[in-house]
Amino acid sequence: MLHDIRKLTLQLDSPNAAKRRAALDQLARLARAGKVELIPRKGWVNLHCHTTFSYNAYGYSPTRFAWEAFRQGLEVAGIVDFDVLDGTAEFMEAGRLLGLKTTAGFETRVFIREYHDRVINSPKEPGVYYLVGTGFVSGPASGTPAERTLRDMAGRARQRNLAMVAKINGHLDPVRLDYERDVLPLTAAGNATERHMLAAYEAKAQEVFPDEAARAEFWSQKLGDPPDKVRAALGNSPAFRDLIRSRLMKHGGVGYAQPEAGSFPPIEDVNRMTLSEGAVPSGCWLDGTSAGEADPRAHFAFLRDKGCVTITIIPDRNWDVPESERALKVGKLNEAVAAARSLDLPVLVGTEMNKSGNKFVDGFDSPAMTPHLAEFRRGAHIIWAHTLLRMTAGVGYTGRWADRHFGDRTRDKNEFFQRIGAAPYPSEDVMRELAKLGMDAEPEAISTAMGL
Repeated sequence: MLHDIRKLTLQLDSPNAAKRRAALDQLARLARAGKVELIPRKGWVNLHCHTTFSYNAYGYSPTRFAWEAFRQGLEVAGIVDFDVLDGTAEFMEAGRLLGLKTTAGFETRVFIREYHDRVINSPKEPGVYYLVGTGFVSGPASGTPAERTLRDMAGRARQRNLAMVAKINGHLDPVRLDYERDVLPLTAAGNATERHMLAAYEAKAQEVFPDEAARAEFWSQKLGDPPDKVRAALGNSPAFRDLIRSRLMKHGGVGYAQPEAGSFPPIEDVNRMTLSEGAVPSGCWLDGTSAGEADPRAHFAFLRDKGCVTITIIPDRNWDVPESERALKVGKLNEAVAAARSLDLPVLVGTEMNKSGNKFVDGFDSPAMTPHLAEFRRGAHIIWAHTLLRMTAGVGYTGRWADRHFGDRTRDKNEFFQRIGAAPYPSEDVMRELAKLGMDAEPEAISTAMGL
C-alpha cells in the first residue's frame, strides 16, 4: 500500500494533466478510506507557492501541491506562478476534490514611477516592484483587455529572457543555449524563468565538457571563481545554480540589463487587470531594509491608493536568517504586520518553494512567528472566503458587490470575510446554495447558507 501511495504521489507531477488528475482521484479515495496518514491541522497556511507552471524547486505541479497541502494539514493553500494563471483551474479543481481551502494567482514585476529613484523589493533595481494578483478562479477570457495585459506580462518576460540568453551565450561560448530547444522543454507550458535557464546551462556544460575537471576549469574561467570552489559546487546543483545566477544573471553579471522604461508594465495596468477579473491585488513586502520599504505604513498606504488591498509577505526571509541580521529583520517584520493591520490590509504569507531549501510551510511555532499567527490565519481566511464566493455566487472581496455592501467600511468587510473563511469547508449542497444566491446575495444570506 505504501508503495502504491508513493507511486501515485509521484504521478501527481506527470507532464500529462489527465494522469495527474487520475492519481489524485485515487489518492483522495484512499484518504477517505483512512489509508493515508494525514498530519492533523494546526491552522498553518502557505498562500504563496510557485508550481511547475513557472518554477517549483521540488517539481510540484498544482495538483501535487494541493495534495501535499491536504496531506500535511494546511488550513489554506495558495499558488502564484510568474506572469501566468495556467495552473489556476487545475489547483482549484484539486482543492474542491480534497475539501482543501485554496486560492490562486500570479506574481510579476511592475514599475512604479513614483519610486523611480528608490529600491523597493527588487534588490538594486529602483522602481521595479514584485506584485501579486490573487483570488482568481480562472484565467481571463480570450480577447479581453485583461487577457491582453496578462499576455503582455508574459511577452515582456520572454523578451527579457531572450536578451539575457543572447548575452550569456556570448560569454559562455562554446556553451550556448537554443531557447526553443534547450529551455522551453523544461517548462510545463512554455513559461520559462531564470531558474529554467540555469538548469539548461548546467546541462549544456555537462554535454560540452563531460570531463568534470575540464568542466570545473571552464566554469572557473567564466565565473571568475577559484577552481576548488567551482569543483566543490559542481556536486550540489542548487548551490551551483545559485552561483551561476549571482555571477551571470544578477546585477553586475554579463546577462543582466538594468531595467529601462517599458521593461515592466506599470503597476496601475496590472492592478486594473486584476480588479477587472474580480481578483485581489496584493503588494509585496521584502524585509524592510530598502529605502522604499523604510516606512512600511506610508508605503502600504501608497500601495493601497494604487489598488492593492492586501499585503504579501514571505516571513521566512525575516526570521530564519543569520543571527547577526535576525533582530533587525524580525523588528522590521513586526513593523510591517502592525502597519498592515492599522490600514486594514489583510496579510497573506507563504514560502515560494522556487528555490531549493524553501520550506513547505513556514515555522509558525518559532518565537518570531507565534505573535503573528492569528493575523496570518486571518488573511488566509479572508482570501479563501473571497475565492469561495467568487467560484459560487460570483461575488468577492473586490468589485461592485463589495462596494455596495461595505463601501469604505473595510474593517467590517474584513470581519465578514474572515468569518466566512474560518468556517469548515462547505459541502457541495452549500456551494450550490451559494451559487443560487448569486450576485444579488445579501451578506446575511451568505452567512446563513454557510450555517453561521
